[in-house]
Amino acid sequence: MDVNAAVAAVAAIAGVLTGVIAMLAFRFSEREQRRPTRTSLHTDPVLPPGVDTVLSVLRSSAVVLDEADGVVKASSAAYALGLVRGGKLAVEPMLQMARDTRRDGEIRQVELDLPRRGTGRGEALAVSARVAPLGSRLVLLLVEDLTEARRIEAVRRDFVANVSHELKTPVGALSLLSEAVMDASDDPEAVERFAGRMQIEATRLTNLVQELIDLSRVQNDDPLEDAEPIRVDELVAEAIDRCRHQAGAKEITMAAGGTADLHVWGHRGQLAAALGNLVENAVNYSPARTRVGIAARTVAQPGGDLIEIAVTDQGIGISEKDKERVFERFYRVDPARSRATGGTGLGLAIVKHVAASHGGEVTVWSAEGQGSTFTLRLPEAGAARARAHQMSHRDDSEGLDSEAGRSSHPSPHSSDPSAYETLPSPEVLP
Repeated sequence: MDVNAAVAAVAAIAGVLTGVIAMLAFRFSEREQRRPTRTSLHTDPVLPPGVDTVLSVLRSSAVVLDEADGVVKASSAAYALGLVRGGKLAVEPMLQMARDTRRDGEIRQVELDLPRRGTGRGEALAVSARVAPLGSRLVLLLVEDLTEARRIEAVRRDFVANVSHELKTPVGALSLLSEAVMDASDDPEAVERFAGRMQIEATRLTNLVQELIDLSRVQNDDPLEDAEPIRVDELVAEAIDRCRHQAGAKEITMAAGGTADLHVWGHRGQLAAALGNLVENAVNYSPARTRVGIAARTVAQPGGDLIEIAVTDQGIGISEKDKERVFERFYRVDPARSRATGGTGLGLAIVKHVAASHGGEVTVWSAEGQGSTFTLRLPEAGAARARAHQMSHRDDSEGLDSEAGRSSHPSPHSSDPSAYETLPSPEVLP
């Protein structure tokens, strides 16, 4: 009996000790959980509520810096521009702006030119940086890429300057010639000579204004809104008729050939103007008693067949450095010859825009002293129409504006005129 009592007493004491130990362990565990660890301090959110969501929808590159200039948050665009490297802001002027703003709380903004990453060239990246305080300890940096906007502004300035210069030449000539007519009112021969010159300058001015209107139209209009299947033979015949007088004056033979009964899909007026500009250039830059050829053929492509229309001349040719710029507005390979023939420097720019708006392209092959071949590539009518219908149907279902026919179709085929040696013999047109 005494033994059983002793065992029960020992068991009771052991149970009490176990309970006390368990309670102490639980209290210790609670204290440890409440104590902030280094890891929990590092992972606690430091951005004010909602800021992360706002930064994710901004178009500008965003960087949030803490009091030690460490990057707390950076958008993917900021990394792409090279603003953040190794967890630090890599642009010293922006870093200094952030420190100044953290010190006095003032918002600062500046435009900078940064070196472009990954290009071995000295191209600069134009950006606008704006720094503002974010809460009591953080600084927000917003960076907007201005490179494309500056490029467009430079193109606009050059265009205005070129237009002003081109308009000034015939207008000034008309003013001087009118004064000469007034001074020579008693000399009928002089009056007739000056009046003829005035007519030439007036025609040049009219052509320039008309081509400016045409260029504006092809840049702003969607040619596929009024698209229709067009016979390539008709476009070629229209282009030849347009230049028949100039070719006849220089005794230049114009020859049309290639595959017959081809069709393209597009705006008849724009395509006729584009091909007419190519043929007119070929005639203007060819010596007398030479030959200008226009040939068409079909080129198979994975996305649909292309129609190639090549215009070949035996003119002065184009140098390598000039070939890169011949499609720029107002650029002339030979300014003296262009003015002698009444050229404005806008014809090839119009061709380029028309080809692009129809889902095609224009390329040039040339060698100095051997002539040039300009090749206009356009989607074949059936493939282009099907693609336009498919694009329109898809965009309508998504509630988007139709962009049918805007994709480019680069062709691996050469524009060398030798590629057309297998075409049928052309029909010579006087």
